[in-house]
Amino acid sequence: MVMNINTFFDEMRTSTGSVRRLYQPFAEWLSGTDHAQLMQKSREAEMLFRRVGITFNVYGDEAGAERLIPFDVVPRILAATEWRVLSAGVIQRVTALNAFLNDLYHDQEIIKAGIVPASILENEMYRPEMQGVDVPGGIYAHIAGVDIVRTAENEFYVLEDNLRTPSGVSYMLEDRKMMMRLFPELFRRYAVAPVEHYPQVLLNNLRAVAQPGVYDPTVVLLTPGAYNSAYFEHAFLAQQMGIELVEGQDLFCKDNAVFMRTTEGPKRIDVIYRRIDDDFLDPLSFREDSMLGVPGLVSVYRNGGVTLANAIGTGVADDKSTYTFVPDMIRFYLGEEPILSNVPTYKLENPDDRNYVLEHLAELVVKEVQGSGGYGMLVGPTASKQQIEDFRARILAEPDNYIAQPTLALSTCPTLVEEGVAPRHVDLRPFVLSGKTVTLVPGGLCRVAMREGSLVVNSSQGGGTKDTWVLNGDAPC
Repeated sequence: MVMNINTFFDEMRTSTGSVRRLYQPFAEWLSGTDHAQLMQKSREAEMLFRRVGITFNVYGDEAGAERLIPFDVVPRILAATEWRVLSAGVIQRVTALNAFLNDLYHDQEIIKAGIVPASILENEMYRPEMQGVDVPGGIYAHIAGVDIVRTAENEFYVLEDNLRTPSGVSYMLEDRKMMMRLFPELFRRYAVAPVEHYPQVLLNNLRAVAQPGVYDPTVVLLTPGAYNSAYFEHAFLAQQMGIELVEGQDLFCKDNAVFMRTTEGPKRIDVIYRRIDDDFLDPLSFREDSMLGVPGLVSVYRNGGVTLANAIGTGVADDKSTYTFVPDMIRFYLGEEPILSNVPTYKLENPDDRNYVLEHLAELVVKEVQGSGGYGMLVGPTASKQQIEDFRARILAEPDNYIAQPTLALSTCPTLVEEGVAPRHVDLRPFVLSGKTVTLVPGGLCRVAMREGSLVVNSSQGGGTKDTWVLNGDAPC
């Protein structure tokens, strides 16, 4: 599936330049709105975001300064019919991934059936400490972010799954709040489904996965601390849910339980929404040099003294090499055909795939199987000859560490730039919550490549965000 990146699906306009029905009320509003006014609103948004402290750190940035993620004041609009397909597809996918994790850490039926190779147990994200451990409801990925792209053929594809500590939901919520503040008149033209109830849904789901016999669970959010790139989100979500934001030093383990230090004495914790990677959770079980985790936490967790969300060991299911098996997982565990397709993917451990990719590096996107944030990847069509040769050497040295995919012609949405409103490439990360039920709010983190022609939407690579409007009905107001 090699796509022509010079063609793409424009979500606002048809190939003849006419405005699609979904965007007609917006186009009418835009025609009566001065560009200078929009730019002023954009500057106002930046000032407000900076005042609130919505920033992120870029690891490896020599300046070490916190940055704002650019915010685009033009919304992305999705019809209710489109959202029904997307939401059903990601719920199906996360349900299958949770079933896979439960199976992998128990009977491993999918390996016995020959659908997933036993070599998956050699993946460094597989945690043997979790083998045979029962987790409440069999739920491992309580919070999942599924990255969706729309191609030139106007079809939605899953680009990747994020099951460890997916981030970005705070931007979904703050972007909506900002749009309602800046453009209340625009909301009168559309019946937009709300997203502001996400923190309450998340809290309800976290409470629902407490260990059996706990009827009024205490939930905390465990953060690595203020220097983490997503610290704003950690603090924001804790505040919105009305729970304590804690660091490892605030917790201790005793008598197969986890306690929080408070001014009134120790308080038992039942559910930890952790935003710390596995390796740093417990220096007694993983990295001995970690100062971020809680000594003894893994032992308490394995013995049922606390619930961790997400569970330890979920990373093996969002590894990019595991991604290729998800459609088969859906068939195996659910007996259904996938609603959303994967992007065709070459596994470079396979000699035939590797040979093809090495011959077509200038046409493909190559990714590290455990990479994230836009790092460790090659976008062939925009790479220099030297970058391509460097990646060729990397692939030959460690073929198992890479996958490759066609260069996708991501759809575009209208975006405010200095010259006016112009199309820019976007993706979407809906957030799927698993508790007693599997649900998601109608929206997600919409990332936009702010630079003309760029296909890289990651904030660490210069991408921005925009509000996603899912309509309540099948047409605007």
